[in-house]
Amino acid sequence: MPYFEGPDGTSLFYTDWGQGKPVVFVAGAWLSSSSWEFQMLPLTDKGLRCVAFDRRGHGRSDWVGHGYDYDTLADDLAALLTRLDLRDVTLVAHSMGGGEAIRYLTRHGYDRVSRLVLIGATAPLMLRTPDNPEGVGQEILDLMAADRAKDRPRWMAQNAQAFFATHLGNSISAELMEWTVRQCLDCSAKAAHEVVRTGLCTDLREEAAAIRVPTLILHGDADASAPVALCGQRMAELVPDNSYKEYPLAGHGIFITHADAVNRNLFDFIDMT
Repeated sequence: MPYFEGPDGTSLFYTDWGQGKPVVFVAGAWLSSSSWEFQMLPLTDKGLRCVAFDRRGHGRSDWVGHGYDYDTLADDLAALLTRLDLRDVTLVAHSMGGGEAIRYLTRHGYDRVSRLVLIGATAPLMLRTPDNPEGVGQEILDLMAADRAKDRPRWMAQNAQAFFATHLGNSISAELMEWTVRQCLDCSAKAAHEVVRTGLCTDLREEAAAIRVPTLILHGDADASAPVALCGQRMAELVPDNSYKEYPLAGHGIFITHADAVNRNLFDFIDMT
């Protein structure tokens, strides 16, 4: 199986399908490269090269006990793009993976990346602060983390329907929901805890406002994990050159429940830019 090394020697698994313009997928917290199968198959059929990887602590990558800050995660992403010598890349990132993509651009520049897609990103800042009063309080985040740590399998299963917003009519099979939960459990407890803290508490507002590539922002208006008013709409206000699409009644897992529409948006965006 294909692996590359992060700057600190961490072994990281990746998948590389197809030929053509490269599209690199960055998964959300707890999910692995497998989560992108509903994008990678259709886009490779359309003549694109699709690459995805398992973040450290996730899936088939090393379950190390360190490196879950955005700087290290962005450096891992940079190591992948360098290893494969990818250029004219479209970065597609979900949830806290959006922060990895943004921090990559901040730390490593734009020589290799020409487009950015943010799907249900937790950016620019979820945490409540004096200048972000609508954010989520630290005490609430701490309670959620403690509840999750007591019984992670049960917590994941109980929150799966909210992830897909099934209460609003989004159709998903029990088997696909279980498959997603299994992916979320296929990461270390350390990684599961640390990446959420990174994704929810890192302030990316200045970095988002400095993005210099065309950006497509896709967000569900019923996203319980990254509330649209706090995340998607604010990113649309901050990023200079962006196209914003809000999906009615869609949750955090729009790349699965709304895969056909997401894939059309992705392909059209890549084809136009």
